[in-house]
Amino acid sequence: MKENECRPDELLPAYLSLWQNRRIEQKDFTPKQILQELVRRELLDENAHPRARKSLYEKFHLSVKRVSDSNLSAREQTAIIAIYVIEFERIQGDK
Repeated sequence: MKENECRPDELLPAYLSLWQNRRIEQKDFTPKQILQELVRRELLDENAHPRARKSLYEKFHLSVKRVSDSNLSAREQTAIIAIYVIEFERIQGDK
């Protein structure tokens, strides 16, 4: 891990501060796994009613904008956005 990178155990509380209603059982999962799952759910819009769901691209845009407009440090923003990019590409690869 590079000196300027955030650890997943630091990023999870930062992420949850943006999406306060996002929770997941933490049993048997690392902070990194939890964060990846929360981001995946956000991108797939699983927290919305099926008829109100947005496209993957729209959710990616809105999520990145929310992170970049937040009061999180630039380091935290960059790290969380990087997770969004990775998960976005992973979902794209699964289709």
